[in-house]
Amino acid sequence: MVAADVSVRIAWAADAEAIAGVQLRAWQERYDDRLAPLLSDRGIEPASLAAAWHGSLTRPPEARHRALVALERNRVVGFALTGPATDPDADPATDGEVAEFTVDPAETRTGHGSRLIQACVDTLVADGFDRAVCWVETTDDAFRAFLESAGWAPDGAARELADEAGTGTVKQVRLHTALA
Repeated sequence: MVAADVSVRIAWAADAEAIAGVQLRAWQERYDDRLAPLLSDRGIEPASLAAAWHGSLTRPPEARHRALVALERNRVVGFALTGPATDPDADPATDGEVAEFTVDPAETRTGHGSRLIQACVDTLVADGFDRAVCWVETTDDAFRAFLESAGWAPDGAARELADEAGTGTVKQVRLHTALA
């Protein structure tokens, strides 16, 4: 029996283009035909998105901001961002956040998400956080069910943000889990 060559590690600057590709494919899956005009209007193209990721990976806001990548062989198939929680009711010394969590749509339900969320939790614990939070769109039943199956639960917080297109709002609920 041959073991699969899958892992999660801290993202490197050299991963910027691959992360941008995963993000664009996820956006295309989520927003369908609405994506092209949005990207065009905002001047977002693969090269500029990769450059933005390169900057984020080489100059994080502080030491506890981390980018993780899920790999199959040496190919990036997902990414996540962790760091101190920034909500007004959060304590950035003890509350960590999974601020972004994306798996390539072609790679879902293959274990990459499970490895990636566990790596997020392990990273937040190593960075000294006692609790983790993650905001989830109220319409994203699959991601919410995934987190709940991993022991996360709603903590009662909710918010509305302007959507990516600037044409409406996105409703989110906050899930949390104890890390200690």
